[in-house]
Amino acid sequence: MSGADVTADGPLVDRVERGGSEGAYESTTVTSYGVGAAVRGHPRGPDTGVQDAVRPAIALPDIVMVGVAATTVLAVWSAAVGPAVLLGLVAAAVIGRWLRSWWPAMLVVGLTIVGGVRAEHAWNGLTPDRLGPYDGWARLVDDPHPYGTSTRLVVAIDDERFEVWCRGRAQQRRVGTWRAGELVAVSGTRRALADDRARRVASQHVVGVFDVAWAADIDAGNPLARASNRVRTVIERGASWMPAPEGALFRGLVIGDDRDQPVDMVERFRASGLSHLTAVSGQNVAFLLGAFGPLLVRLRPAPRWIVTVGVVAWFVALTRFEPSIVRAGAMAALSATAYATGRERAPVRLLAIAVSALVLVDPLLVWSVGFWLSVGATAGVCAIGPPLAKRLPRLGGLEVPLAITLGAQLGVVVPSVLVFGRLPLVSIPANLLAVPVAGAVMLYGLPAALVAGAIPPLAPVVMLPALVGTRWVDAVAQVAALIEPDPPWVWLGWVVVVVVGAVLVVSASRSGKNRRRHDDTPADR
Repeated sequence: MSGADVTADGPLVDRVERGGSEGAYESTTVTSYGVGAAVRGHPRGPDTGVQDAVRPAIALPDIVMVGVAATTVLAVWSAAVGPAVLLGLVAAAVIGRWLRSWWPAMLVVGLTIVGGVRAEHAWNGLTPDRLGPYDGWARLVDDPHPYGTSTRLVVAIDDERFEVWCRGRAQQRRVGTWRAGELVAVSGTRRALADDRARRVASQHVVGVFDVAWAADIDAGNPLARASNRVRTVIERGASWMPAPEGALFRGLVIGDDRDQPVDMVERFRASGLSHLTAVSGQNVAFLLGAFGPLLVRLRPAPRWIVTVGVVAWFVALTRFEPSIVRAGAMAALSATAYATGRERAPVRLLAIAVSALVLVDPLLVWSVGFWLSVGATAGVCAIGPPLAKRLPRLGGLEVPLAITLGAQLGVVVPSVLVFGRLPLVSIPANLLAVPVAGAVMLYGLPAALVAGAIPPLAPVVMLPALVGTRWVDAVAQVAALIEPDPPWVWLGWVVVVVVGAVLVVSASRSGKNRRRHDDTPADR
């Protein structure tokens, strides 16, 4: 699993926290990416003197890695080579002067230039090459998603993506059975998007609208699409034993499939700050690797790395390459690679590298709200959670989950307020009550649903624990949504939380200093 190295700094440092969209916090025990034991050594043995001498010379401090990542993101966001180069030169001057080394400065300049070029090319690629009538095959990029009285599809035609809006019961029922990766024979017209709509769907690489006149044959698609759709069908069959709302929520918790969730369920999860639970992210990846732990622990380092990266890649494909799971998958793969090569695996460093790499591969990710909610929550639980937990007084074991929850919420303040206009106050107790049970559902639910889907007579017995856990999570969301205060009380509540937290931190810090001063008193006094 992606995580930090084990130190003697306390219980939180021995955990990995990751955020999903809309303020998730995810925690797993630090493992050898799938092994249940804490990392205390490396299978390749202790480092040699040569390695010890070389690594400090080429390693960058975590704060510099964060600065490089932020500079790269800004260069990509500028979407132009000129501003990106200027930004890179300024950042290079600061980093070079601070570290007194030329190669980090050259690195940041190179990344900003690549980012500016890639972003400019990506935005230019959003202009459709061909419009007008089309007859032929279209590949479904994602599963159909209901939006009010319509169903939206994203299809790829001649390597360009178009959105399709289906209205009318008959048409919606037909496309509702289609799955991502399938090929559909269609006839219709391609047309350009309105400017405001084009910017809203830019992160999905959508270049236009396709008006379907008719659709005929369906092909299952490539082997990866067929395999992932087959697995999802088995999971859906296993979840179908549950009542419809709970089954839809269960699929959201396990594989991020929230298509069939009722509108009122979606709204109460947003109002309670729990909607991140139905967006697959690092917690799902951690539990998946935990399930594969008994296999991974028996493999040598090289095969273990191959299997780990392969499992993560398969799960990312199974969950439709959502931005949050792509971020989590990238961090997990980086952590597995670092472990296999004996490198440092600090979560903040992994996050910085993952963000830099992902925005260079897909520059339009900088406009994805889900991506930034995932990154913000992860940054909050990694950078804010550990020091906050150390400074909070003992709360009977609650200091760690409370610190992580607060860190995640602080990490998503900016995107949550700017995009959704709210930051639920009840998200703190709601997450404390719902996340542990949701994690158990994620861990147990995937293999249980596969068994129930493959052997339907076993479904009532196998899926009963998952049903109980799913109902608990939904009940927490319902109660939290009911007691969530309206503005301005919610903002006043957050002020109180911040003030109380600051008082507790200051009080704990003073208590710690007094304790250390007392411990340092000579024994003869």
